[in-house]
Amino acid sequence: MNRAFLRAAAAAAVIAAVPGAAPAQSIAITNAKLVLGDGSPPIDGGTVVIQGGRVVAAGRGVAVPAGITAVDAGGKWVSPGIFAGFTRMGIVEVDGVAATDDSAAGNTPFHAAIDVAPAVNPRTTAIAVNRAAGVTRAIVAPESRGSIFAGQGAIIDLGADMAAVTRPRAFQFMEAGEAGARAAGGSRPAAFAMLRNAIFEARTYARNPASFDDRGKDALLTRADAEALVPVIEGRTPLLVHVERGSDILAVLDLKREVPALKMVLVGATEGWTVAAQIAAAGVPVIASALNDLPASFEQLAATQSNMGRMQAAGVKVSIGMINDNEARQARLETQYAGNLVALTKVPGATGLTWDDAFAAITGRPADALGVGADMGTLRPGRRGDVVIWDGDPLELSTAVSAVYIDGVAQPLTNHQTKLRDRYLTPQEGAKPKAYEY
Repeated sequence: MNRAFLRAAAAAAVIAAVPGAAPAQSIAITNAKLVLGDGSPPIDGGTVVIQGGRVVAAGRGVAVPAGITAVDAGGKWVSPGIFAGFTRMGIVEVDGVAATDDSAAGNTPFHAAIDVAPAVNPRTTAIAVNRAAGVTRAIVAPESRGSIFAGQGAIIDLGADMAAVTRPRAFQFMEAGEAGARAAGGSRPAAFAMLRNAIFEARTYARNPASFDDRGKDALLTRADAEALVPVIEGRTPLLVHVERGSDILAVLDLKREVPALKMVLVGATEGWTVAAQIAAAGVPVIASALNDLPASFEQLAATQSNMGRMQAAGVKVSIGMINDNEARQARLETQYAGNLVALTKVPGATGLTWDDAFAAITGRPADALGVGADMGTLRPGRRGDVVIWDGDPLELSTAVSAVYIDGVAQPLTNHQTKLRDRYLTPQEGAKPKAYEY
């Protein structure tokens, strides 16, 4: 047997052994207003077929294989699940309770080496709430404290089982701009000096890992941090950079010219529209804050709701993220944000996104930005069977989710909030169950 087969078999065995993990279903959803999530327009009368947890066909005129379950969508909208572009979901439960917050470590020698995957809790309240709103995958990033490097983030699924982490160590996250300056000692030049030194140290480690053990106090990176940065500087792991100000974006892009192998993704980018031509020329995707229209800091003075529309018009590949926007809980707002960007196209003087581009910005494009678009994010054949049935236009506030499938497995839509709603919807006399029972 070859090694790839053995690795795949081992991974399948691990997943099968996880408590609560359900087998993938073979299912065809027919008679759908089908959205593929790749920026193409909706398809009336579409069908999507899922077998072995993967999409095998999607479109109009697709035949339903014999012997599999067929679900008539009745003309409802059917789409890939929402791929949340930037969150801290699953690693934070209560912000004010340190024991439930694994987003950052304030007193540790490790930074780039930090891996959020072991901290992801599939039973975090926000996961069930966001799943019921159609979110099926999420980018989960650590938070920086004490260094420009926050650590290694993961891609998770929101399935109702204990196997949440789809891809551990999927990217490295770092802070530039104001946050990077604070972490580096108080100035942007110090942050870039720290970054360049880290690249130098990682290259030194890559050339001779054994010698790095003896560097001791002379090294500004621990051995573990240096090891974690090697796949970044070699272009095997994306580097997500939080940066807001236009001039800071240009400085970050200069770094890519110095280290061409870097697979860089900009996060936030409130002033991205001011340097959109340069971002597009560099071929760097952006996971933007969709609706920043007022400056929350001095690095966001050029904030405008037209930011994403203008970047898209300039040729930048844009998607929506939630950084500094209740990112541990409210990824479900991405459909609302995408809908608002569509509405901007109707506002004189504003620049928004078409419906097709707005929906792709919360499905296929964030997956592409992380380099996993061939595996998830759309309903193209071969992608994971993450499918949502909606009772209306997914970008309308009045629309609700009718069904969710993750990896071809039907998911429950109940959560803490729905149970509390049902409990008090028709109150009766008599003893009530304790709130913690929900």
